Amino acid sequence: MRAASFSFKLGFSSNVLPRRLRKSPPCFSLMIKRLAITLPLVLSILFAHAISAQTQPSGSSSEVVHVDLAAPTTPFPHFWEQMFGSGRANLTLRDSYRRDLDWTREITALKYVRFHAIFHDENGVYDEDAQGNPIYNFSYVDQIYDGLLAHGVKPFVELGFMPKKLAANPVLHAFWYKPSPAPPKDYSKWDALITAFVQHLVERYGLDEVAQWYFEVWNEPNIDFWSGEPKQATYFDLYDHTARAVKAVNPRLRIGGPATAQAAWAEPFIQHVAQNNVPADFFSTHVYANDRSEDVFATHETIGRDQMVCRAVKKVHDQIKASARPSLPLIWSEYNASYKNEPEITDQVFMAPWLADTIRQCDGLVDIMSYWTFSDVFEEQGVLKTPFYGGFGIVAAGGLPKPAFNAFKVLHWLGEQRLAVDSNMALATLKAGSPVLAAWNLVLPGATGAAKTVTFQFSGLSGRHIAVIHRVDSTHGSLLDAYAQMGSPKYPTRSQIVTLQRAAALPEPERRQIADNQLTLDLPAQSLIVVEVK
Repeated sequence: MRAASFSFKLGFSSNVLPRRLRKSPPCFSLMIKRLAITLPLVLSILFAHAISAQTQPSGSSSEVVHVDLAAPTTPFPHFWEQMFGSGRANLTLRDSYRRDLDWTREITALKYVRFHAIFHDENGVYDEDAQGNPIYNFSYVDQIYDGLLAHGVKPFVELGFMPKKLAANPVLHAFWYKPSPAPPKDYSKWDALITAFVQHLVERYGLDEVAQWYFEVWNEPNIDFWSGEPKQATYFDLYDHTARAVKAVNPRLRIGGPATAQAAWAEPFIQHVAQNNVPADFFSTHVYANDRSEDVFATHETIGRDQMVCRAVKKVHDQIKASARPSLPLIWSEYNASYKNEPEITDQVFMAPWLADTIRQCDGLVDIMSYWTFSDVFEEQGVLKTPFYGGFGIVAAGGLPKPAFNAFKVLHWLGEQRLAVDSNMALATLKAGSPVLAAWNLVLPGATGAAKTVTFQFSGLSGRHIAVIHRVDSTHGSLLDAYAQMGSPKYPTRSQIVTLQRAAALPEPERRQIADNQLTLDLPAQSLIVVEVK
């Protein structure tokens, strides 16, 4: 995905490049072939190690978290669960995609879904006749957006990639479905396509509906998803044309960008739209927890996976506040703990405490954060060949909820007001006046983690109260042990899928009396708890 980085995709053929990989040295294909032979074994060992690491070494630490229920609160909008990413537009037509969408919506406050390639030729949107006159076909577009709306979510419309007959050059991206990153050969035809597309949406769904959507111009134009050169100047040209075409249909429609990788271009983008009076209703960008500091901050420091995302968010937040558009909303339209396919990360219980800690740090700095992705119905590197390959989704292929799924589920129960606590491993919130707490024990990859205990000490809690305790760890809400015990099948049978779905289900929560205004809980390494005080 990023320059000078490589992750072999377990379960995919070795001739497919990883997500967003740029040019590689001539010996790279040989390295891929060797990795194709050796790395599945290495990753299986890492997978087993990630599970066995849940056995705790001797010794533990403890922390006391004081919760003053009479203290002032700050709003705590659930910015992390209102929007999710997914693969590409055409995948939304599949039953498996829509099933995973329904499951995600049931456990979160999901409102918007973003995906790539609405203009890909497989959707048949754009063609030209023998004289070069445009021909539009919105049949699949209608099925795609009808499906989202029927399943209770709205589109966050990423406007891209380029239809091949409109592309200025024949260069295709390395993704399996081969999108075109080219600029348009004729901006008058691009403007007409955007106008016809948006006007069709307004006519089909009504202005009041489409005015609630978002339109985002392109995806990650600062890397290999945009072949215009120089990248920034040519992208700004694309943005100007697109934004003005959308607003010409109706000024109520929301348009923004630039959806850059690595938290880039905030200052020049805002300066450009402000100086040239170009419409922009939000700024969007991306970062992943294993991005390099050189790419995000132009420094040579080591930034851990527990710090990168929210440090990048704060950088962009501060740049917006210091800009000519200080109130411009910030939408983080992609993030995850990894841009590679790492089974030891995105398939593991690591994701539960990582997500909670990311929420803690990013609160107050961003309007919406869109987790990439809700489903492993996903084909950037080809057709999936095994359910657990380090995919980005919270639901693995075959309808298998990962620990990340249950992390989103329990974190949804947090309240809408936040109480300040002096802890980097806890959150305290109020939901309809009642406390809802979270605590976690995050261990970074490669480190050895011990169990911890956390004691919540309450001020202002009167009467008798019960703590309802929800856990996500290796033995609560994780199917990984069950999957390993059945031999890690590449193609689980239908009966095995049922067994795994049962293993993934959260058990009944523990209930405990709160005594002397305090509650002490054990936290294994790589674990998350959410406590409802009733």
